[in-house]
Amino acid sequence: MNQHQVPRLDALPADFVWGVATASYQIEGAVAEDGRAPSIWDTFSHRPGKVANGDTGDEACDHYHRWPEDIGLMRTLGVDAYRFSIAWPRVVPGGDGAVNKAGLDFYDRLVDGLLEAGVTPFATLYHWDLPQALQDRGGWPSRETAEHFAAYASVVAERLGDRVKQWGTLNEPLCSAWIGHLEGKMAPGLTDLTAAVRASYHLHLGHGLATAAVRAACADARVGIVNNLSPIEPASGSEADHAAARRADGHTNRWWLDPIHGRGYPQDMLDLYGVDLPVHTGDLETIAAPLDWLGINYYFRQVVADDPAGPVPHARQVDPEGARHTAMGWEVHADGLEQILNRVTREYGPAAVYVTENGSAWADVVAADGSVDDPERVRYLDEHLAACDRAVAAGTPLAGYFAWSLMDNFEWAYGYDKRFGLVHVDYPTQRRTVKTSGRHYAEVVRAARAAAAGA
Repeated sequence: MNQHQVPRLDALPADFVWGVATASYQIEGAVAEDGRAPSIWDTFSHRPGKVANGDTGDEACDHYHRWPEDIGLMRTLGVDAYRFSIAWPRVVPGGDGAVNKAGLDFYDRLVDGLLEAGVTPFATLYHWDLPQALQDRGGWPSRETAEHFAAYASVVAERLGDRVKQWGTLNEPLCSAWIGHLEGKMAPGLTDLTAAVRASYHLHLGHGLATAAVRAACADARVGIVNNLSPIEPASGSEADHAAARRADGHTNRWWLDPIHGRGYPQDMLDLYGVDLPVHTGDLETIAAPLDWLGINYYFRQVVADDPAGPVPHARQVDPEGARHTAMGWEVHADGLEQILNRVTREYGPAAVYVTENGSAWADVVAADGSVDDPERVRYLDEHLAACDRAVAAGTPLAGYFAWSLMDNFEWAYGYDKRFGLVHVDYPTQRRTVKTSGRHYAEVVRAARAAAAGA
């Protein structure tokens, strides 16, 4: 029995969407079944030393076979919606050309199962698993990848658009470009500033082209994009640290928000990167296609100090004194979510906002009776939902919240050690167990619905 008090969330609208989120490579497994071809994450995770413990997504949570059970978990949690991603190499294995019917059939079954369970599907078209065949031809630094992405988006929307109305184009393009092409810590594992900037541009172009493709295939589609954002604070009052915070804000936030809102790319960052963008006539208008919603993933703030000798953006993160940290080493700072929601609303005026990911990893312990009590995750969840409530009261058009994650999964370069799930996964047996946090989230959802109904 959950003994945690359910927070009061008085400002959230009556039609607020309560959801959970996952990503294809992190949960599906079945990487070589039914015509799926390798992605850049298959390649990257099999390189020695790239992922903790040598872990890969080969099996992950075996969601490809266990999806009915996982929909059952969503029903147990009582959520309204499920944000999942579609694996490009499962649908168009070569990146372009032939469509794999078996891959589309899987998502067809999943969508039907969700709707039958009363769960609204929110489909993300790209969550980092680029077909390796396209990487071999240049990857995101190449313009043709953006064009192939739009063609793939059209295929998926034509098949699922009669039932799926909520579409996200890209998840966290910052990670794809900066962490994958500049820092080398994610697939494809490059450390090349020119490639990273060009990848960022073509990711944006792919978003714009895919937005048009989805709308052409599904007239009533609601299309958005998902960015991971952080409030940036200087570590001191010095002029150098304030300048570093401005650079870090450009690198983390403005570079990703300005172009999609019709402002072009921030000049200070263009000057900092020193890389010419491969702009064609009409590109910036394509990138700035009007959004139906903006997705925000929030995990931590950044407190930064000037670091002239460090990598772009020459800003070093500083750990605030007395901070609480998750198992990822990330500071717990719920006020940062409120700050980001309010800032985006004030500066960009989105029609609607979703918190598309928010969650925390902890060193979960399975008790002798098989239960998993995770009070730190419950506290984190409540603090961040309270931040959402405050942001709505201040005017943010927040339409929903998706907890990351439905279940423990392959956490990219961290492998299986870091657990974010509301549901525990025992990987050797694939047994699922709802954690205390999952039961608590279910109670929050029930209480919010009852309050909205005037009960």
